[in-house]
Amino acid sequence: MTQSLPRRLWTYQAERFPLVQTVPLLTVFAAASVNVSAFLAGRPLPGIWAYVVAALLALGIFFQMRAFDEAKDLEDDRRYRPERPIPRGLVSLRTILGLAALVGAGMLALAWAWNPATRGLLLLVWLWLALMTAEFGAPAWLKARPLLYLLSHMMIMPMIDLMLTGIEWTAAGAAPAPALGWFLALSFVNGCVLEIGRKVWAPQSEREGVDTYSGLWGARRAAAIWLATAVLAFVLLVGLGQALGAVSAIAAIGAIGLLLVAICAWRFRADPSPVWQGRVDKMSGLWVLVCYLAAGFLPLVAAG
Repeated sequence: MTQSLPRRLWTYQAERFPLVQTVPLLTVFAAASVNVSAFLAGRPLPGIWAYVVAALLALGIFFQMRAFDEAKDLEDDRRYRPERPIPRGLVSLRTILGLAALVGAGMLALAWAWNPATRGLLLLVWLWLALMTAEFGAPAWLKARPLLYLLSHMMIMPMIDLMLTGIEWTAAGAAPAPALGWFLALSFVNGCVLEIGRKVWAPQSEREGVDTYSGLWGARRAAAIWLATAVLAFVLLVGLGQALGAVSAIAAIGAIGLLLVAICAWRFRADPSPVWQGRVDKMSGLWVLVCYLAAGFLPLVAAG
């Protein structure tokens, strides 16, 4: 019997946008963004609706990023990854893009209801997302330059964070705090940590037509670059901690997280196997979670 559309969409999300992992991570990310904006400006934390708006906009934009990736990668997926939901016929690309459009309408209504400035910041994120989807009009040129490809696509991360922090500072009728640059830079670098970490593969996992950083640089070198990117993120986290007035606590938690990243990178270099490949991927998400928990919530403990 053919599965109903809701059941097929549920299977799709489990494979391509797992809500059980994504919702908690993005909720922390959104709440930390709102909190950091208030902490840096010395304002009290806003009411619950600021956090609800931030979480829903974060979830919506990340789903749209997934949907547009499906469109951008469709031909490669049909050729090299036919097991994915759209190539194997579980759901159609039209369905996923239609759902992304519906989500977008809800996001626009939510931003419109919050304030006009948030609507403008959302439109800025959408503009960059559209440029990313079109590969900035030069797909072959950009794909031939993997590092530039990574950096250009990760620029959306600080834009998303500007939008999320803007939920707080626009409601206060203020400009972003000058030190917010530390947080935006941290978001950019942590986006690189996530992206590199999910594409550090064991040699036996490499597949024709699938671009990975381990395929580009070699497995061991890719793990070292992944670690170096996390080190840079740690430096930015400490700088942000100084601006937040909680540098000791934030640096201590960050150092523990960075040690775990270093151990994972070292173990993968010693044994570049599928098992450690999966652990590098999971550690990337854990590192980012540690950063946002530390920056977004430790100042509350320090102040208390």
